Amino acid sequence: MEVTAERIAQHFNGEIIGDPNVKVSSVAKIESGKPGNICFLANPKYEQYLYTSKASIIIINRTFKPKEPVAPTLILVDNAYEAVASLLDLLNTLKRAKRSGRAWSSKCAWSAKLGKGVYVGDFSFVGKKSRIGKDTQIYPQVYVGNEVTIGENCIIYPGVKIYDGCKIGNNCILHANVVIGSDGFGFAPREDGSYKKIPQTGIVTLEDDVEIGANTVVDRATMGTTLIKKGVKLDNLIQIAHNVEVGEHTVMAAQTGVAGSAKIGAKCTIGGQVGISGHIALHDKTSIAAQAGIMGSTKKEGEVLMGSPAFDYKQYLKCYAMFRKLPK
Repeated sequence: MEVTAERIAQHFNGEIIGDPNVKVSSVAKIESGKPGNICFLANPKYEQYLYTSKASIIIINRTFKPKEPVAPTLILVDNAYEAVASLLDLLNTLKRAKRSGRAWSSKCAWSAKLGKGVYVGDFSFVGKKSRIGKDTQIYPQVYVGNEVTIGENCIIYPGVKIYDGCKIGNNCILHANVVIGSDGFGFAPREDGSYKKIPQTGIVTLEDDVEIGANTVVDRATMGTTLIKKGVKLDNLIQIAHNVEVGEHTVMAAQTGVAGSAKIGAKCTIGGQVGISGHIALHDKTSIAAQAGIMGSTKKEGEVLMGSPAFDYKQYLKCYAMFRKLPK
């Protein structure tokens, strides 16, 4: 998909210096820009590449004044660095044209309700009394169980499984092979050493603007709901257990595991391979370093934790400086 400098400038309310009709199809770093690429300059240390770049378009700050002639078309914006995310979103939107309708090999229950502009891809299934909001895109080989609610403008990538009764908000993105609503790990020990399965009767609720990476699993609640609040971003290969609550705009990196009934606050930052014990609570704005083990609840908002078992990262660094010298 090609887009002109004029279209991009309109998107940013930017000013064009050069050819408004020049077209680009991809984004590149300024030091490796080629014809058909659009680049940006936000860091002055890369200024030298501005004068040698072969890119078709370069985005720069309005306040920047080139010291030499520049061959590519320039688009002047208020903040070139912030413009990049918006630019990538624009190009991605143009590239991924929305489809609508049902593939011939898909199957939707007669009682399912599909909103205007919904697309259901090949070999996907939508169960009884499920509701799919307008403009949602369901890619091939997706399973949507009975009485599932999916909001508007969602993207459900191939292989996703959404079990019965679960609720997905608006503008959510579920990447390949995500599982929403599988049974929580609930078993009661018997006297003979065996285990009796505890029925998992709850659901999973994802609020608006949630994005979940490939192969992540969110288990249904034993009772009630496992709740992923607005704006949460989960990476690939994460396990969220039954009855967990994840607060608004929390981000969590790959291979993290959260045990049952843990409560994670809003705007937390959780690194990769973190383990969080069950039945504990983390305050808002908690930051956790990669591979940390969280054994208990935090005491206040904004703590930064490191280590396993985890404690204050400044204290951890002091201790690390000592214990790495122990062999001597």
